[in-house]
Amino acid sequence: MDLTEIVPDSEIATAATELIRDTTSELIYHHSRRVYLFGALQGRARGLGFDPELLYVGAMFHDLGLGEAHRNSGRRFEVDGAEEAAAFLRSYGIGEDAVRRVWTAIALHTTPGVPEFMEPEVALVTAGVEYDVLGIGYDDPAAVPPEDRAAVVALHPRPDFKRRILRAFTEGIAPKPETTFGNVKADVLRHFVPGFVPGDFVTAIESSAWPE
Repeated sequence: MDLTEIVPDSEIATAATELIRDTTSELIYHHSRRVYLFGALQGRARGLGFDPELLYVGAMFHDLGLGEAHRNSGRRFEVDGAEEAAAFLRSYGIGEDAVRRVWTAIALHTTPGVPEFMEPEVALVTAGVEYDVLGIGYDDPAAVPPEDRAAVVALHPRPDFKRRILRAFTEGIAPKPETTFGNVKADVLRHFVPGFVPGDFVTAIESSAWPE
C-alpha cells in the first residue's frame, strides 16, 4: 500500500502538516503522523466511515499542548491542543460539528474506554495513539497488517521512541501537575518527577467542604 495515498491532500491538511512540523519537535511530528496512519488503517479495517481530513487534523494536533507555549496554561495539555485545533479549523470556515468532533478527539485521547464508542474520528485518534504509544492491537494483523506497520515506521521512524515520548510527556506536564488528577499522565509524573504526589479521589471526597 502506498501510505501517502491515504493522507488527505487538501489545503487544510497541508497547512496542518506545516504548522506541526514548524512548531513541534521531530519526535512529535513523526508520532503525530504515525497516529493518523495507524488510526486510518484501523478505520479502514473496521469499515468505519471517517472524514480523513478531520482525523488528520485531530492526529496532528493531539500533542501540540505539550509544547512550551502551553506549559503555564493551567489546563490539561489535551485541552490546550484541542483549543488550538478548533481555532485552526475555524480559521478555514469549518463548521462547528466538525470542530466539535476534532476537539473531542484530542481532548479525550488519553481517556481510555470512552472514545471507542464515539464518532469515528474521535475513536480513531485514540486508536492511533494507543497503537503507537501502548502497542494496543500490535499483535492483531487484521487491524494493521505487519507490512503496513513496517511501511509506516519506515516513513516515520521511531528511534528510542519509548524513552523520548515519556520525556516529552514529563516536560510538557510537570509545570502543571495539578492537571494530571484523575488521568493517566499522573503515572508519568509519579515515575519521573521526584516528590510528586498524585491526587487521590477518595481523599478529595473525604476532605471536601461538606460537613458529614
